[in-house]
Amino acid sequence: MAEPEDKDQPATVVVIDDDPSIRQSLGNLLRSAGFRVSLMGSVSEFLDAGPPEGPTCLVLDVRLPGQSGLELQRELGTGKRQLPIIFITGHADIPMSVQAMKGGAIEFLTKPFREQDLLDAIQLGHARDRAWLEQEKIAAELKARFETLTPREREVMALVVSGRLNKQIAAELGLSEITVKVHRGQVMRKMHARSLPELSRMADRVFLALGKSNGSGKVA
Repeated sequence: MAEPEDKDQPATVVVIDDDPSIRQSLGNLLRSAGFRVSLMGSVSEFLDAGPPEGPTCLVLDVRLPGQSGLELQRELGTGKRQLPIIFITGHADIPMSVQAMKGGAIEFLTKPFREQDLLDAIQLGHARDRAWLEQEKIAAELKARFETLTPREREVMALVVSGRLNKQIAAELGLSEITVKVHRGQVMRKMHARSLPELSRMADRVFLALGKSNGSGKVA
């Protein structure tokens, strides 16, 4: 069964199935397992509502009125947040299941399925989404730190992580070596970096998120 979830970010299972009896049955099961549950009858209903906050997993019927489950999977695949999906269906075939799994589905279950198989898949889906949310949180924190740097400190940071020595940075920016050392110390302090390798990892993430490059030592 499900383990208790973090109180600040309760795990949610969104069930999208056009059969009211199945929605109700799954809702009862998932609530008894400790999940927050959202029951929907169509993809359009889900898209109108948007994904909940916190770790989320979709339990999605393949065949739905209007937009199908596989079509929703493709649509979500083009977005920033690719929610974990567990497909359920009463009319499975091999090409359909292959397509779903190639699209990154956690599981493809044929009705009727074992309750524990569904719960295990949901736990895996939540773990995957929780990890993604944590990485996004870290990236946002690094970006916020980077934005506290002055333009000159950003230049120095880019050159430092590209492997330049202080005297090389001083020559390239027209500064004294002492001034470069001061800027470098400010960068390390503001970014909360304890070492150059750690600062380099931070820079990779920040520059990637901002669409910048530090390969040449210049911030684009």
